[in-house]
Amino acid sequence: MSDLVTLLEVGGPVAALGGGAAYTRAKHPRVYWPTVGLPISTARLLGSYGSVMEACGLTVAPSRLRVLAVKATTRREVRPVPPRRGIIRPTSTGLRLRLRLAPGQEPADVAASAERLRHAWGVHAVYVTTVKPGVVELRLVGFDVLRNVRMPRKATAELLKVPVALREDATPFVRDYRTIPHQLTLGATLSGKSMYLRHLVTGLARQPVALVGIDCKRGVELAPFASRLSALATDPDEAAELLPVLVKEMEDRYDLIKARQGIAPGTPDEEITSDIWGLPDSERPVPIVLFVDEVAELFLVATKRDEERRDEMVTQLIRLAQLGRAAGIYLEVCGQRFGAELGKGATMLRAQLTGRVCHRVNDEASAKMALGDIAPEAVFAACAIAPELPGLAVAGDTSGGWSRIRTPYLSLGAAAEICRDSAHLVPDLPALKPFRPAIPVRSVESSAPAVQPHPVTD
Repeated sequence: MSDLVTLLEVGGPVAALGGGAAYTRAKHPRVYWPTVGLPISTARLLGSYGSVMEACGLTVAPSRLRVLAVKATTRREVRPVPPRRGIIRPTSTGLRLRLRLAPGQEPADVAASAERLRHAWGVHAVYVTTVKPGVVELRLVGFDVLRNVRMPRKATAELLKVPVALREDATPFVRDYRTIPHQLTLGATLSGKSMYLRHLVTGLARQPVALVGIDCKRGVELAPFASRLSALATDPDEAAELLPVLVKEMEDRYDLIKARQGIAPGTPDEEITSDIWGLPDSERPVPIVLFVDEVAELFLVATKRDEERRDEMVTQLIRLAQLGRAAGIYLEVCGQRFGAELGKGATMLRAQLTGRVCHRVNDEASAKMALGDIAPEAVFAACAIAPELPGLAVAGDTSGGWSRIRTPYLSLGAAAEICRDSAHLVPDLPALKPFRPAIPVRSVESSAPAVQPHPVTD
């Protein structure tokens, strides 16, 4: 009987602790990691670093001086030398440490062993980045950060830089229009493409930027943000009138840049510019970001007149994509599918869109349209996105790099409220005033007084 009591006294708390840890790991990984996962993974790393590096083939033969020193001072066996490990820095989602590579090693050797390191140290994933020649950084992620997205606190927005999603290595995915001026975003219905667009609009709404929208779905996606938009076209006819105005604005800005370049010969070189960012603050025009939602609607035609209008709009979009960056005009093109079958000019326009974001698509051909020409291996990752994970996408650019990202949830009402609060930031652009959307006035419900007034009688 005493043995049973002892077993219950000892085993009961241990079982409860183990069950609680398993439940916390499954349901609340952000709580489990700093309390349990971080100490365990750190102990594994420190205790098995040398043997794991040797098993992964990341060790090299010691130098002759080291061999002589070991033989002269001790009798132990001379073992291969692993990369020198730096200080382990814990984070809220994992660990970070730097490795100084041994002679003859390259970062690709460590990246090829990332999956082995993940299993050896019991973490969710291991990512390798090059810091400088001979030094790489290992980012160990303790759990799946894309299952329940929480943006890092340090992800603050700057001018034309919007932290819009979270990468799978727990770093923010920042949409930087100065670096990648134009982008193509594809995704099927309910894939999270609209959520991605909301984060972009609300992030830019707080900045001194002009926002222009073309939403041929009668404005159902962009109309809630009307209070912050400088112009909005809700059908192809309105878009055909708006695009020439943007092209004319771009040409006027080029005239301003050329006027700045026609300066005296003795002017310093740093005052000569080829884009608006080299102009003085007092002369620099406000940047313009053009959102095109459901771009395929601009290509669809039914009559000969529609075909002529389509060709004009596509030509103007291509001109904006080719020349708009220097004039401070940036494109954000969204759609479900964007390929050569849309018509003349589609492939040429897509080639000008440097950034690519591909959400869940209905077929492999759509993923190839977005990523096949810049990162063929990313196509398989895009095709593997499950419908149960809206907002999950694969982001890449023409450099060939790509990563999985996911946008956090943002309700349409909250996004519209942010735009209403930022309505005072709408810049004054006379050319776009005719296209300024009508802002609906919110009705204020007046509550009946608790005490009804009564007329005073004699």
